[in-house]
Amino acid sequence: MTKNSYMMKVGKKAKIASLNLSKISIKKRNSVLQQFCKFLKINSKLILNSNKKDISKAKSKKLKDSMIDRLRLDHKKIEQIRNSIKEIIKFKDPLGKTLSSWKRPNGLIIKKVSIPIGVIGVIYESRPNVTSDVSALCFKSGNVVILRGGSEAFHSNKVIAKLFRKALKKKKCDENCIQFIEDKNRKHVDYLLSGMKNYVDVIIPRGGKSLVKKVLKKSSVSIIGHYEGLCHVYINKDSNLSMAIKVVKNSKMRNVSICGAAETLLIDKKCLKTHCKPILNKLSELGCKIVGDKSIKNFISKKIKIATKKDWETEYLSPIISVKSVNGVEEAIQHINQYGSSHTDSIITRNKKVAQKFLTNIKSSIAIHNASTQFADGGEFGFGAEVGISTNKLHPRGPIGIDQLTTYKYILNGRGQIRK
Repeated sequence: MTKNSYMMKVGKKAKIASLNLSKISIKKRNSVLQQFCKFLKINSKLILNSNKKDISKAKSKKLKDSMIDRLRLDHKKIEQIRNSIKEIIKFKDPLGKTLSSWKRPNGLIIKKVSIPIGVIGVIYESRPNVTSDVSALCFKSGNVVILRGGSEAFHSNKVIAKLFRKALKKKKCDENCIQFIEDKNRKHVDYLLSGMKNYVDVIIPRGGKSLVKKVLKKSSVSIIGHYEGLCHVYINKDSNLSMAIKVVKNSKMRNVSICGAAETLLIDKKCLKTHCKPILNKLSELGCKIVGDKSIKNFISKKIKIATKKDWETEYLSPIISVKSVNGVEEAIQHINQYGSSHTDSIITRNKKVAQKFLTNIKSSIAIHNASTQFADGGEFGFGAEVGISTNKLHPRGPIGIDQLTTYKYILNGRGQIRK
């Protein structure tokens, strides 16, 4: 690949900023975040005006309503962004912690100590709050970040990133701890993935299947994968009906456009007669379209589309849910492991033994018993915010907060020992 002078400058600035950031105390890091929080409040009109430009362009391009919903900001959402930052400020310094230590028979003391990853590249779509969340989490954990947001949120992302850089400058820190790629040319993304391994330590893609596939194909840098959220709720025969209705309703309809929204509902054949109709009627009342297998069809008065393999593989991100009848927990586990995206899956049951079987055997990064899949969120985990939900098998998994943005090194203390 030919050299990209714009991205090379970004990379060089990031490396220098990373060296500078390692010297910044936790007190100063928190003061930058406090200043950023103030700037978000003072400049809320500026942020909302920028967001209006993005919304207007999105409508003219006839983007899906779910995409526009993800994109939209208002005073309430800005306040939520500020609250996330306030939560992040409260956390103790994740750096320099002794994670474990031990003494060898020869007297050598070995310590495992937390350190920042270094320079993180984050490629994301739609949500402007990601710019704020990612910047705050990376900075707090001692990492420099290069941000590449989706073109649909360009103006919103740009102004939020500028406010963070303004906070850094005011507190006499290197502004390049946060860099936002302002050029929309897609070649810059390709170069970030394939030409910057000397400057970037890890790439985090946060978006749909096509984005993640592109990153996996092109990246020469390590990846922390944020794959799609094909989430399931399994209603076991021993579930409480009122709880099942409540949890399914929330899992699907609280916010249909987030990665933690349920996309497939599995109902045990042994409770179809008691549970199927009340649950699906509630979803239908709320405007949710039902796609079901032949057994499910018998419990719905309206005509429904018969589900195909494609439906079991689809992340709708809209008020549609695919419903399947399953013969017990083993078949539910088998379906989830075959069609799921290793994101978040929930079982509703009063049977603790069945619940344990489900929680142990599904390969999801988040496994839930008797609660909504929409708890798949860094804020709900008490992390303040998240960079994404990692569906990787290797570290980290699930919501990525400040502790997950650290790595470690071993420090050995001796008294002149030599190896025989």
